[in-house]
Amino acid sequence: MVLTRSRFGFFSGAVACLIGVASCTGDDGVRGEPGEPGERGPAGPMGAEGEPGEPGPQGEPGKDGEPGEPGEPGEPGEPGEPGEPGENGEPGAGGLITTTIAEFIQGRIEELGDDAGLSNASTDTVRTLPGLKSNVVVKWLDPLTYNDGNTAPRFGANADFTAFFGDGWDADGTAVYGGSSSAGYLWTNFEYVSGTAPALNVAPNTQQLALASWLTDRSVLAIDPSVDAQWTQPAVDTFVNWHKKQIGGAWYRVVQDPASGDWSVDRSDAANKRYDATSGTQLLVTGITLPQVGKDDAGVALPAQVVAGIQGDCSGGQTPWGTVITAEENVQDYFGDLEQWWSGTQGLVLGRGANPGAAITFDHTPTTSGAFGRSSDLNALQPRSFYGFLAEIDPTAAPNEYLGKVTPGVGHQKLGAMGRARWENAAIVLGEDQKLVAGKPIVLYAGNDRRSGGIYKFVSSGNWTAGMTKAQTRALLGAGKLYVAHFADLYNAGTGLTVGTSAANAVVPTKAAPGEGVWIELSTTNTTQEAPNAPALGAGKKVGAALTDVSWNGIGGFANQDAVLYALFTASMKLGVRELNRPEDIEWNPFDKTIYVAFTNHGQRIGLDATGKLYPPATQAMDAPTRVDPYGAVFGIQEANADDPAASTSFTFYSAWEGSAGESQLAAANPDNILIDKVGNVWFGTDGNFGTNGAADAVYYLDRETKRAIRVMAVPSDAEATGPTLTADGKTLFVAVQHPGESRYSSWPSESKYGPLSSVVAITVAR
Repeated sequence: MVLTRSRFGFFSGAVACLIGVASCTGDDGVRGEPGEPGERGPAGPMGAEGEPGEPGPQGEPGKDGEPGEPGEPGEPGEPGEPGEPGENGEPGAGGLITTTIAEFIQGRIEELGDDAGLSNASTDTVRTLPGLKSNVVVKWLDPLTYNDGNTAPRFGANADFTAFFGDGWDADGTAVYGGSSSAGYLWTNFEYVSGTAPALNVAPNTQQLALASWLTDRSVLAIDPSVDAQWTQPAVDTFVNWHKKQIGGAWYRVVQDPASGDWSVDRSDAANKRYDATSGTQLLVTGITLPQVGKDDAGVALPAQVVAGIQGDCSGGQTPWGTVITAEENVQDYFGDLEQWWSGTQGLVLGRGANPGAAITFDHTPTTSGAFGRSSDLNALQPRSFYGFLAEIDPTAAPNEYLGKVTPGVGHQKLGAMGRARWENAAIVLGEDQKLVAGKPIVLYAGNDRRSGGIYKFVSSGNWTAGMTKAQTRALLGAGKLYVAHFADLYNAGTGLTVGTSAANAVVPTKAAPGEGVWIELSTTNTTQEAPNAPALGAGKKVGAALTDVSWNGIGGFANQDAVLYALFTASMKLGVRELNRPEDIEWNPFDKTIYVAFTNHGQRIGLDATGKLYPPATQAMDAPTRVDPYGAVFGIQEANADDPAASTSFTFYSAWEGSAGESQLAAANPDNILIDKVGNVWFGTDGNFGTNGAADAVYYLDRETKRAIRVMAVPSDAEATGPTLTADGKTLFVAVQHPGESRYSSWPSESKYGPLSSVVAITVAR
């Protein structure tokens, strides 16, 4: 068998078939009288079949003829079904195989170039490239165990970030691309429930109505949920409690069928569990002092620094030591916005706690207009300041086991040292072996996903050393320095994606000609760095002095460092840090030592002028320019000290990919979640391509050499493609399909009385 490999990464074989023809001939004998048939002589060796010889006379049989010449090979048959993959990329028992999804895509790029990706279309299905296939792993409201009762842990609403922990990962020394690729645990975030939540005499709609209908079918509610008048306050209170159970995150075991390649939930696993916004989930807040003592859902006081629940969980990060960092993003929707003095157009609103001339004050009281603040049960209400953190979940611990509750170093914590923001994700600096770098601090990056939000870097006070226990490693996250990225060269009044000083000279930064930026330490004791807006407001003003100044940049002063950490957006605006275009996901690539960030879009006014001065509240909505960026971009950020990001005080940045509109296969817009695979390839999902291009959001493979985004799979209707995650062998891609049918018709993934259902799907190579 001769093996060849095509540019699609497939193996094929051809076997030459030899066709021979044999003949039997003998010498003519003297014709005599017919006699009795003679005895048959012994058979000669079988020759290959040749041309028939002339018939011999009756009597002794003739001798076998000589073998004929081999015939021409026949035409190749149709390819067989793909066989099971062999070891180390060798072909399995017949059929076609590929080693990784990335190699499969790279082969298509080599063969088809610009036409390698899926078409730019929209259907009510999950579409994949030919040769790949998908299956639904789990969907909203599915039980995670075989118990289907009302107390069962269930898959939540609007799945987002996913992380895969292969069985036996600890033997590899890292949970990131460690362990088995055919069985393990998935973590999935649940961000929100779409639609309008019910209120007194106001019925819900869309997903909120679907949840209410499900609760009615299960006799939790005894109302017609579509009728306004039936929403009494007790019904609202019951719904709020169940709404809290739909968000947060889940830890559940998944296994792959070796025959079909499909993935499913192992509902027999006792470790499957839910973490949510109720007090059934409890976390210790480290690195910042809480303003008050929390309470559980029964009104019982919790220990100091312990809070109930997680919420608004968008993207996140996976730690090599086996925990999940889930990012609390739009928590203002539940109990209200702690930084309530900013308008939707980034303008300062006076009279809400940040007026110049005094210290900034915070209102921690939950607002009654929030989705959870509508409950009349005071035990269901929580301070605004308890949420908006990066939360580290320890899957080995019960949901209510906060850090140190039972065992030191075990349990869940919120990373107060990183501060509060509308966090989208978290990315830790690792080496190419997917482990922490010995002898260096832990470095963590994250983005504040709001228009004009910033990018932040946390550097732990202590160094990580080889041999540290999990508890010792986690303790490093409790203290450190926090920096904000100031994109000094960014052209402020343009799209937010160019560098320059005017519209005439603004250009897109490239790797050859990048923009430059600096890391500003956000600390009231920073006496060495000058505030970015100091040249315009008072030359020589240091960062710490600017933060505490009660009138600097027309914003009140921060009383202490905790106040700075509670309001990172305000602190950055006060210093004149350059505004960005919704930095959603940020990921560290250990192979090219680049931080990749997805800027989704902007499209609103900005709050600062080119010098970093705040537009006056009275005129901001008229005078401030609008950031015209409907398509977004993926940028690369490279630390000046690429080998030691913890020590790096400056960076360069460039555009790695720009979004666009149109019907081309390469047209895509609004990048969101980013994935860096085990060998450094860059992938991303989109959120908004449906609205921008009228075509489905999707997951893309980024060809960094040509800046082409190759569409690998597309989600249905107006869903969002979130949480792309690969197994260690690169052969399965998990994707969360978020909010299908949120504003358009959908019945995906199957006809259901509750409408379309957010799900996690697995993408594999077709077998």
